[in-house]
Amino acid sequence: MRVLSGRLKAVLVATFAAAILIGSVAPTATLASDPPGLARFMYALGKVESGGDYYARNASSGAYGKYQIMPASWRAWAGRYLDDPSARTTPANQDAVAAGKLRSLHASLGTWRRTAYWWLTGSSRTSGWSSSATRYVDRLMAIYRSTTTADIPFRTTSVTAWNVVLFSEKNARITYTGTWKSASDVRYRGDTAAYSKEAGATATLRFSGRKVIWMGPVGPTRGRAKITIDGTYVKTIDLVTSRFSAHHALFSKSWAGAGPHTLRITVVGTPGRPSVGIDGFSVTL
Repeated sequence: MRVLSGRLKAVLVATFAAAILIGSVAPTATLASDPPGLARFMYALGKVESGGDYYARNASSGAYGKYQIMPASWRAWAGRYLDDPSARTTPANQDAVAAGKLRSLHASLGTWRRTAYWWLTGSSRTSGWSSSATRYVDRLMAIYRSTTTADIPFRTTSVTAWNVVLFSEKNARITYTGTWKSASDVRYRGDTAAYSKEAGATATLRFSGRKVIWMGPVGPTRGRAKITIDGTYVKTIDLVTSRFSAHHALFSKSWAGAGPHTLRITVVGTPGRPSVGIDGFSVTL
């Protein structure tokens, strides 16, 4: 979202960002169906805001990336749509965050035209737009109407890329039993990970989706863990490797369609190397 001019508008933006942050303690388990034209609107929005440049930065406001999202808004929105307020502003993350926010805005405002106005001003008003705001919206909507699927890069047309939700190890959707502790390392996503050395300790994620990935560390001191999906034993994974790696895809499971599932990780308690860690989960909706 762009910078608003004037003291009152700045206050409104700060208030709105705070409201988003309060409501983003935990991400939603599912996302509503994409509104018609989402990919085309994102393409048009990126063109107007930055010329499609994922690395553009506004020197005066600090707005960054393809969609020129303000730093305070990025933390709030990344917390909501990526489950990580400290998520890096990578191109993929920018797309995911923008798509999530635009879904929400369209559901609330009802039209892409009003969504475009909100993106510029932070206001949901339906009339009394300034001439500069009207020009902005008209330009964006002209690009939107003239854009075809062939014009849009693969990254932006990939719905799958937008429908990935990341759950940190601290997310309320994860239930822990036994003794689990927190480890700190800048190589972990969000700088922390959960781990247990206790045989029989469990971590259970309940989610709705069509693919899940357990992410965590591997290394010389890492042990084994049993994987159960929907109450059925799947396999036992050995996390030992010659070198430490903090953020590794340890296990994944896919289904033909989205649905509710339960993934349980049980620490085996391997002698001499019992540690099993969790650096989060990735769920494809």
